[in-house]
Amino acid sequence: MLLFLWSACNDDAASVTKSTIFTGRIETSKSIYKPNESVDITLYLNNNTFDEIRVTYKYLTTTLKEETINTTGTTTLTWQPPTDDFKGYAIEFEFINDGEVVDYASTAIDVSSDWTKFPRYGFLSKFPTMSAADIDAVLKKLNQYHINGLQFYDWHNKHHSPLKMDGSLPATTWQDIARRDIYFNTVENYIEAAKEYGMASMSYNLLYGTWSDYAADGVADEWMIYNDPNHQDVNKHDLDDNWALSDILLADPSNTDWQTYIFDKTALIYQHLDFDGWHLDQLGDRGTLYKYDGSSIAMRNTYASFLDNLRSEFSDKKMVLNAVNQYGQPQILGTDVDFAYTEVWPPNNKYADLATIIRNNSTYNNQTNTVLAAYLNYDLANNQGAFNDAGVLMADAVIMAFGGAHLELGEHMLGKEYFPNNNLSMSSSLERRLIEYYDFMVAYQNILRDGGTITLNTNITSTDVQIDDWQPTLGKISTFKRSVGSITAYHLLNFDGLSSLEWRDVDGSQNKPIIKENFTVTLPINQVNKITYTSPDWRDGVQKDLDFTITGGSCTVSIPYLEYWGVLIVE
Repeated sequence: MLLFLWSACNDDAASVTKSTIFTGRIETSKSIYKPNESVDITLYLNNNTFDEIRVTYKYLTTTLKEETINTTGTTTLTWQPPTDDFKGYAIEFEFINDGEVVDYASTAIDVSSDWTKFPRYGFLSKFPTMSAADIDAVLKKLNQYHINGLQFYDWHNKHHSPLKMDGSLPATTWQDIARRDIYFNTVENYIEAAKEYGMASMSYNLLYGTWSDYAADGVADEWMIYNDPNHQDVNKHDLDDNWALSDILLADPSNTDWQTYIFDKTALIYQHLDFDGWHLDQLGDRGTLYKYDGSSIAMRNTYASFLDNLRSEFSDKKMVLNAVNQYGQPQILGTDVDFAYTEVWPPNNKYADLATIIRNNSTYNNQTNTVLAAYLNYDLANNQGAFNDAGVLMADAVIMAFGGAHLELGEHMLGKEYFPNNNLSMSSSLERRLIEYYDFMVAYQNILRDGGTITLNTNITSTDVQIDDWQPTLGKISTFKRSVGSITAYHLLNFDGLSSLEWRDVDGSQNKPIIKENFTVTLPINQVNKITYTSPDWRDGVQKDLDFTITGGSCTVSIPYLEYWGVLIVE
């Protein structure tokens, strides 16, 4: 992955500063690899010179291979991972001069036959005429973050007739609901180019959306949802006429005639565009609604029928449905969707709410992982500006620590629910730091997102810092643990120095946490073989084995460095 890192010139945490030694980058050829597929890792030294470079390939804390290379300029390493499916690996680089390690770097490899096991979801939102080079530039950048699935947002024409046709062939161009020109070739070329990076492509559309001319296109009034029992007022999402080509009117997802109609329109998409599946959207709780026959209807209870029949119709395609602020999520995850997706809105404003949503989703379906669409710096995004690094990193630390992923990266970073909004830019420092976070999420996915048992009460104590069990408290480090097999991962999330416990950081005013160095903690355990510490904020995630002592039934260990998030891996 592209890499400009935070690292140490030696193992003393006090020396951790922004690197001025290794200024190059590391790239993997794909975001995800199939079992038995070889991996290419390219190291660009960018005029740096070192006596030697030690490369270590690891599964969690186990070293699988180690090699030393002597190179200048650019070199590509080829590695054959183990054949196991659904594993994450860290590739650690130590740069050595005069026999001493002077800098660190790392990247990560996901070996998985199905991207939805560990979804790292990104998006595309603009489909003008684009050259192959322009398309590749967007995807290559997303590959730096190991993005393995792409939501093609508003690529379509009418919601009830997504692919505009010109006779028996797709139209060359059309307008989306916001009057933007969409080009078929751009959509098609994005899908094909994404495959080269191992990225799946998901077709975005509402599961029940129509435009105002629905009747002319064969949608019957009897299929629609109404605000009154006398079917006089179709429920709709009002849009500004100066901006939109139509309001969005709602059909009944449980109506089998509507299902047949929209499934046929979806089959037409798949006939001409090689999408991997359908990213379904909804509009949340719509209040009291009625079917055409006057019977009342709760929209959440219509989703399962739609999804079950969608799976039967397109068994080879992926599907995921957005639960807007968790609306209908138990019903959604009671079906065979491929992962959980939640768009987070008030009153779920706290860091603790993000963790709760992820944990609740796992109780609804313990086989699925969660992606959160959670928009940072929301008010700030009303105007031109830049994302607040601290707000983004703290939110991502919480989401990733609890095993979730954050839908935030596309042609730009997301600040609004309307994905084409790109008022806010990412600083170069935020880009660098996020690459480290995504590397970390992949390298440790098997103890972050692969089952196990979360315990919020760790009873960790310290005389050096303020530390307490989860939930977050300003001025303290919050802890929880996840046990997976013989490993227990103790997570430390640093809320000391923050100005607020609200993850949304709407105005971009969140403070950075106060960095902690060389502080001692005591764990209430007495059977320990090995303790390893790692953090995306320190040594670019390159792990370090720690000394520890066991006295009177407790284990004491010194944590070298904590900024936002660190993990003690106890075996």
